[in-house]
Amino acid sequence: MSPIAPLTKRYTAEEYLALEVESTSRNEFRNGEIIEMTGGTPAHNEIVRMFVFLLTGALRKQPYSIFMTDQRLWIPGVNLYTYPDIMVTPRPVELKPDRRDTVMNPILIAEVLSDSTAGYDRGDKFSHYRSIDTFQEYVLVNQDRPHVEHYVKQAENQWLFTEYNSLEDKLTLASISVEIALQDLYEAIEFSS
Repeated sequence: MSPIAPLTKRYTAEEYLALEVESTSRNEFRNGEIIEMTGGTPAHNEIVRMFVFLLTGALRKQPYSIFMTDQRLWIPGVNLYTYPDIMVTPRPVELKPDRRDTVMNPILIAEVLSDSTAGYDRGDKFSHYRSIDTFQEYVLVNQDRPHVEHYVKQAENQWLFTEYNSLEDKLTLASISVEIALQDLYEAIEFSS
């Protein structure tokens, strides 16, 4: 007789949102499951901090809002609630109906990759993000070496992929007309040789 896998408790979106208000950690909601999001490394946090700093300077007095790590995003097409590392939305921010804490209209999302999330960030998560009508640009930043994967929407179901592998490279964010030097993005990171 083979062992029976324990049943995973299923939640409704409403139950998740009620629990999330009281939670001391961030949790993603996927198909009825609540998945705790792990904390990042110092390198992860430094990259997120610098990315937001560079975006803030470049987008000052422009009609955009910048969010990081603790801003919840709802993806209605797949009923997913998640917390991207960085989101840029046009103003006014579109919130989920009857919620003041859940964004729906990102144009740019950036994730800093970790060993445990890289596959999901490149695969299912990117697929879910693409179901958002306003979403135009996706940036994946490696924290272990200078490497950025950049996707820009060209047309319906068509994305242009560009890869950056050198600190001398400059990342051009088409949706918001911002250029970021990888040297600046990775300023606080010491890579092992």
